[in-house]
Amino acid sequence: MYRIAIVGLAALSLAGCALNSSVLTSGFAGNPTSTASISPSSSDTGGVKLARLNDKAPTGTFEKAPSGSLTGRDYSKTRLNIEMARDIINQYRKDNGLKPLVISAELTAAAKSHSRDLAKWDRISHYGSDGSNPWDRVKRTGYKPRLAAENVGTGQATFEDVMKGWKKSPGHNKNLLLADARQMGLALVYDPKTEFKSFWTLVIGTAM
Repeated sequence: MYRIAIVGLAALSLAGCALNSSVLTSGFAGNPTSTASISPSSSDTGGVKLARLNDKAPTGTFEKAPSGSLTGRDYSKTRLNIEMARDIINQYRKDNGLKPLVISAELTAAAKSHSRDLAKWDRISHYGSDGSNPWDRVKRTGYKPRLAAENVGTGQATFEDVMKGWKKSPGHNKNLLLADARQMGLALVYDPKTEFKSFWTLVIGTAM
């Protein structure tokens, strides 16, 4: 059985720079304590969905940052060391009695593609600007998923920051602790010209 779980995290400098979480679950945002399950789309049958020039993300499936909300945050040390991030995730999984994840080139490509797209449109969402969902993006890389999960975060200055937010959020935490997950990909796009500044995407999966 195919499964895909998706949740998103936005971090804004509001209320004294406190982490303000906003959960988006690919059109199922009414329940912030659980991930969403969706069926593979028509593109899973072999068709290839191509990005369009105009924005096709469904209305109501993304959020934008208020103007100037992150202006004062220090991003001078915003970097991604994927091996270090993997080790942080795997230590958390080990602490919970779970097997470690290995880095997948395909899942990393899917994560990079989505972070770039989020940065281009300066928003947080699980839908791409061509209307794609995480399952579509994973499939495009050639990865044949039995399970796929996606966490996204915007505004955090470091991976430690985004990881703290994911661990505090039930939906994100559930993805981090998927017992049958075996691989991961992670990406960061930093664009100081945007309101959100940083765009993190974590993709977790298990191949057939």
